Amino acid sequence: MTVYQAYSPGIGLPAARAGRFPGTWQRDRMTWIKPSFLWMMYRCGWATKPGQETVVAVEITREGLAWALAHACLAHYEPALHGDHAAWKEQMKRSPARVQWDPERDLHLRPLPYRSLQLGLAGEAARAYADEWITGITDVTPLAHAVHARVRAGDLDGARALLPDERPYPVPDADLAHLRA
Repeated sequence: MTVYQAYSPGIGLPAARAGRFPGTWQRDRMTWIKPSFLWMMYRCGWATKPGQETVVAVEITREGLAWALAHACLAHYEPALHGDHAAWKEQMKRSPARVQWDPERDLHLRPLPYRSLQLGLAGEAARAYADEWITGITDVTPLAHAVHARVRAGDLDGARALLPDERPYPVPDADLAHLRA
């Protein structure tokens, strides 16, 4: 499974060279992974925003993703799922992962009518992600720039041809029930 993250070159480039995050990467901080290339481009401005100039594709195990989803809670309060605001706050404190559903993006980074999952990892989940789940890291910053150049030139077919192959990730509905209202 491929997910994307954007970093400063001081984190992203050493991670891609070593295939793991460097010691300066903060394992105790919430880190958000995105399984959508175009959503990542929206977030990092095609790898141009300060501190997000390097985009990496991170290969993670399916077992790691399944664990994170099973131990996640929604990043926002949903009365139908949480009962009351206090119960949701307590679940947030106990959960090492957060799920946020955001609109998927098109080549112009406009929102589409369906959502893509963003997964926040903290504490135990962030450490397992960095130390156990990652099987490879690739710098895809040149790809981000190439796709963006084609979009700017009006060559949407050429841009589309460069995009990574992304297919819906099959997760049984029962495994996501605690993350959907």
